[in-house]
Amino acid sequence: MSNDSFEVNGQSPEHYSGLTQQEVLDKQKRYGPNQLPEPSLAGPFTILLRQFFSPFIYILLIAAVVSFVLKEHAGGVFILSVLFLNAIIGTVQEYSAQRSAAALRNMVKGETHVIRDGIGMTIAVEEVVPGDLVLLSSGDKVPADVRLLSSQNLAVDESLLTGESLAVSKNACADIAEDAPLSERFNQCFASSIVTHGRAQAIVTATAMNTEIGKIANHVTRERVSEPPLMIRIKSFTYQVAQGIFVAILILTVLMLLNGGYSPEAIILMTIGLAVSVIPEGLPVALTVALAIGMRRMARNNVIIRKLVAVEALGSCTFICSDKTGTLTVNELTIRHVMLPDGNHVQVTGEGVAPGGKVHASSELHHLRELCIAGVLANESHLNYAGGEWVSDGDIVDIAFLVLAKKLGMSISDLRRQQVQLELIPYEPEKAYCGSVNYDGDTKWLYAKGSPEKMLHMCDQMETILGPVDIDRARLEQQFEELAQQGYRLIALAKREVDEHHRLEKMCFLGMVAMIDPLRQEAFEAIRHCRSAGIEVAMVTGDHPSTAKSIAIELGLCKANDSVVTGSVIHDVVTKGADAMDELIRSSRVFARIEPQQKEMIVDSLMRQNHFVAVTGDGVNDAPAMRRANTGIAMGKRGTDVAKEAADLIITDDNFASIVAGIEQGRVVYNNIRKVIALLVATGFSAILLFFLTVIAGLPMPMIAVQLLWLNLIANGLQDVALAFEPKEGNELNRLPRSPDERIFDRLLIEHVLLSGTVMGGLAFINYYYLLQSGESIEQARNLTLMLMVLFGNIRALNARSETRSLFSHSLKANPFLMLAVPTALLVHIAALYTPGLSDVLELHPISLEQMLELFFMACGLLIVEEIYKLWRRRRAKKAL
Repeated sequence: MSNDSFEVNGQSPEHYSGLTQQEVLDKQKRYGPNQLPEPSLAGPFTILLRQFFSPFIYILLIAAVVSFVLKEHAGGVFILSVLFLNAIIGTVQEYSAQRSAAALRNMVKGETHVIRDGIGMTIAVEEVVPGDLVLLSSGDKVPADVRLLSSQNLAVDESLLTGESLAVSKNACADIAEDAPLSERFNQCFASSIVTHGRAQAIVTATAMNTEIGKIANHVTRERVSEPPLMIRIKSFTYQVAQGIFVAILILTVLMLLNGGYSPEAIILMTIGLAVSVIPEGLPVALTVALAIGMRRMARNNVIIRKLVAVEALGSCTFICSDKTGTLTVNELTIRHVMLPDGNHVQVTGEGVAPGGKVHASSELHHLRELCIAGVLANESHLNYAGGEWVSDGDIVDIAFLVLAKKLGMSISDLRRQQVQLELIPYEPEKAYCGSVNYDGDTKWLYAKGSPEKMLHMCDQMETILGPVDIDRARLEQQFEELAQQGYRLIALAKREVDEHHRLEKMCFLGMVAMIDPLRQEAFEAIRHCRSAGIEVAMVTGDHPSTAKSIAIELGLCKANDSVVTGSVIHDVVTKGADAMDELIRSSRVFARIEPQQKEMIVDSLMRQNHFVAVTGDGVNDAPAMRRANTGIAMGKRGTDVAKEAADLIITDDNFASIVAGIEQGRVVYNNIRKVIALLVATGFSAILLFFLTVIAGLPMPMIAVQLLWLNLIANGLQDVALAFEPKEGNELNRLPRSPDERIFDRLLIEHVLLSGTVMGGLAFINYYYLLQSGESIEQARNLTLMLMVLFGNIRALNARSETRSLFSHSLKANPFLMLAVPTALLVHIAALYTPGLSDVLELHPISLEQMLELFFMACGLLIVEEIYKLWRRRRAKKAL
């Protein structure tokens, strides 16, 4: 519901004296406080219950219940222990990540000046209501959405809402269309925007959730529509494995019943033991460890992870929608070129408020200084060096002239003392210029700067080496148009000696400056890396189309003949349906004058086109799209609290190149997760195959239920976690991103699982069959078979370090955790052979050295087969190139 239109109690706006106290009380009851509501977060207990909603969990719960019914308490306790460990880890992850919009509540706090009952007063922002008469002045944060009643030289920084880097001039008398975009509502100001200069009186038209920032908050606080890529793939993998387990157990049960040699209780215990053995219940722990390691590695590259699953999500993205202002650019206007009246062109280097860089001028230095003097004196801003850095205050256009003066070696303070200001002519949008009258000795000078069209109209002469000559308007206008088409903001300057009337006519043209919000130097290399990694990049900004296109061309995001998609174009296309929208977005890489809701539409379209989308930004206007995307990336230095809280990752140095390092680590994490899954599933598959072959042969079960549980703990319990510590293999950024349709259980992983699982299960059955045929007791045959499966687990863990590279090409020092986990697992099992009580429960017996060596050489068969397979894969890949 939107707030009512304000009322002035029959008074004309200029005589409106504000709300009465009774009206304030009535509206406070009706609309409530001017603050954004706290998002409702689920409590720890609710989150804990969610952890049990999974096919794996259902199977394990049933297995635990049946174990207790059959008085197999050890098995039941083991299963429940695994379940609760998994639930606790999941609860901690989810609870720590559920504060996405908390910073929004702080955006409208503070104090503001209002008039009520004709009396001026200062009140808390939360107390503002629709209809309040608000007083605004330079430096104020606008407390709510307002409509201007009167304004004097008002300019407002709305970059956090619109992405527009320049302050927007406001005018109470502006005639605005009802459907005008946010950036063109010149008679309105919006909550949380900043008044850069000027004064105004305004009526509050909307508060709290009805403001523009409130509408954004409404989007940000909604339940997230998209899921992180890893969660999508893990969920798919979970259902695949659960279905496979169910089918395998069903078939095995049928075979056991048809065989007739197994009692019902034995069948039940075996199916339970097999289910627990096959289910990769260690996956949640290993997954958490892999993500946590990735998080620490990313932190070293200035990437802070707010939500653990986002570690892998960045590595999965196929499309990055990047904000322009503050992300690809430094969000500080910089003078790049100075055009002097005689046609000479002066290039200026450096960026931002720090006066680094050079002015490439020689003989034109005198005229350049004259131009710079005009820019410094017709100026209300300040630039100082404090605390080890340059600090500025004021309009960014004015600041750019102060920085230029510093680059020329001029002292701003000395210049302002030498030429005392008599009068300041403030900037007004309808005039499109500002000026200053100053004394220089006995001479009074009028300096002015403003739009080239206005300044050229005021001038009849221009300054050259030969002195003042008649102005060449045609040439200067052509120069102005050429630079404007390149996306530069142009400011012209002029001066004249004046009398007491201070007329702005017959002035001497001093030249023009072309300024732009410069690109971050690291952005070029970062985008190149994204391309080599197969990731598309698009610029989505609220800035002017020509500015956006100029920067995009420089970055190589588009070509000169490519079109820019604007917010108005999207508005028209949306009415034609999703297909038309997708067709528009598919080939476009530059979007300008885009509003927050339209950024969401762009993200939705890309996701419909099967992209995993990452959105970068630093403003409130970026938050909804960041929330909507698979991955939201906020800039840490310049980013608003809202952007940071809506994001999954925060780049602490605002360096776009850090995203590339994050992408590499994300891919490393995903690869490690695949290695863990390959180890767990291969071990489970080998157990299933061993049981199938045993039942078909009509032999007793090769392992009892408790031995299966022990195998799962020893063969996988340490090695799977250790695999999560694997470092990068190398060419992660030279590979194309994974297709969004790609499942974790893809062809390569299936081949590995089938091959290694078949070898392990097949050799284990042959060994078991041979032992029984040679007269060994069933207990000893099971004892030796279990030892063989433990050895298989050790070798499989080592070989899982890479899906294609040879085990012998890896440095043992690269992952000391795995090098420690493998022998530890074997030693723990050997210790169990000699531990009273434990050996009795597990029905284990000491094994001779000769038997151990025989089992070891048999286990090496797995290593030989996998090395041959990897060699074949590498040669086939080489031929494909």
